[in-house]
Amino acid sequence: MVLDPAANPQLATPLLDALRVEVQYPTVSFYTPGHKRGRGTSDRIAELFGRQIFQSDLPDLPGLSLFAPDGAIAKAQNLAAEAFGADRTWFLVNGSTCGVMAAIVATCAPGDKIILPRNIHQSAIAGLIVSGAHPVFVVPEYDPVVDLTHNVAPETIAEALEQHADAKAVMIVSPTYQGICGDIAAIARQVHNYGIPLLVDEAHGAHFAFHPALPTAALAAGADLAVQSTHKTLSAMTQASMLHLKGSRIDPGRVSQALQLLQSSSPSNLLLASLDAARQQMATQGKALLERTIRLADEARSRIGQIPGLSVLQPKPTKTPGFYALDPTRLTVTVSALGIDGFAADEIFYEQLGVTAELPTLQHLTFIITLGNTAEDSDRLVDAFKHLSDKYRSEGTGKIEGQSLPKFPPSPNSMPVLSPRAAFFSPTETIPISQAIGRISAETICPYPPGIPILLPGEAITEDAIASLQRIVGAGGFVSGCADASLQTLRVISK
Repeated sequence: MVLDPAANPQLATPLLDALRVEVQYPTVSFYTPGHKRGRGTSDRIAELFGRQIFQSDLPDLPGLSLFAPDGAIAKAQNLAAEAFGADRTWFLVNGSTCGVMAAIVATCAPGDKIILPRNIHQSAIAGLIVSGAHPVFVVPEYDPVVDLTHNVAPETIAEALEQHADAKAVMIVSPTYQGICGDIAAIARQVHNYGIPLLVDEAHGAHFAFHPALPTAALAAGADLAVQSTHKTLSAMTQASMLHLKGSRIDPGRVSQALQLLQSSSPSNLLLASLDAARQQMATQGKALLERTIRLADEARSRIGQIPGLSVLQPKPTKTPGFYALDPTRLTVTVSALGIDGFAADEIFYEQLGVTAELPTLQHLTFIITLGNTAEDSDRLVDAFKHLSDKYRSEGTGKIEGQSLPKFPPSPNSMPVLSPRAAFFSPTETIPISQAIGRISAETICPYPPGIPILLPGEAITEDAIASLQRIVGAGGFVSGCADASLQTLRVISK
């Protein structure tokens, strides 16, 4: 490896270096934050974190302004664009939530149509409310055998575009929480035939660009914009994400405007510096780190797959439109054949066995394996599944049945009764859940994670949606967005 940043610019960490210089600069602080470089920090938090980290918790001093990037931030974002295969990259301190919202605001005006899957993240619904865009929902592929939603098929996007040729953008989610990727290249071709951009919520795919055994990154497959949670699968701090742009179909000035509208006006330089460091790490060591990560995941997948009563999601032998590739670092295990649901298994893992999953659902547990995991972690995971199998297989309580998400409308051009923005600002009333079927939802209600709304503002409430929510809550799952956490009542649009 070349160690000279002059010969290999990706070795540099301009933002991290700028913070180091600023921390050492002898000055008296009469600016925010109030802890004054850690001197005024609470003793309790200093005991946990130490005071040194607060010395780098600095505001947007000269050269460190996220909204007028020059100097260190501009250099750091340019290096990230090069590393991730973008023409331009923006650092995000409000997570991928902010990036997804900005993507919609930058491409859609009030009343414009945008095509997107019904299993979109709740951040996209927020983007619809802020922008005033009207969603055209398409239905992703679904595998009832394993109760997993896959991706939207290119044919489904093509049909929606044919019926809504006036759409201004298409947004998809790839990969899913379970690491299932769609055929982005084929979808991009369909979308570009109409001269509009393809936006990809790639929150869980920030690592794809750095190893050939991983699915093709969205930008490399033809997407115009991708939002990635650098903190989810790489080493940035929680909330630190990136928005990448490629090509000329989206005005970068509009992206900057949207982000200035949506991002904090006091961005954390700790988060920004962690993005700079994570980029440098992946650009210079990424392939080797991911080689080890993939090997660790493959070994865990093989060992868990041999445990009686369990099955592990595997790549399909033949690519399908909705399941084009699988991220090998994402491990999804079906536990329902043991007669226990994923929520109960997750509780046992956490409280009794010291293992924490990323996502429990009715029938599965999903785990993220990254460069931070070790062989010892993998052993603990395998041992936990052996314990689960030994205990519940012998009790023979029967397979858990049921669908994690409701059946979404089958129409490829499904539009809610009201736009999410119109519903958000409409008068509302609270009614018993038994009276809610057929009424128009005023709430965004979703299990979290993964944050996929079962009800959203402006959409008619169905019996199946209510049954799904009650099933998840009854099994011990967490549902966010509802004013009544007990789900005895729902907030709806007034008649």
